[in-house]
Amino acid sequence: MITVSKERCPQNHRCPSISVCPVSAISQEEFSLPVVDNEKCIMCKKCMRFCPRGAFLEI
Repeated sequence: MITVSKERCPQNHRCPSISVCPVSAISQEEFSLPVVDNEKCIMCKKCMRFCPRGAFLEI
């Protein structure tokens, strides 16, 4: 399961990791905290590697 850390995500821009998810499992309203749909997520961890702030965490 992957989640997004509220402490690490600046929430002041469109999340760049959305574009690297091969199954469109990441969504975001405006500049809010991105949400990972773990039903869709295939655990490729591209979002975790792509995020420069390390906000995507495996739990």
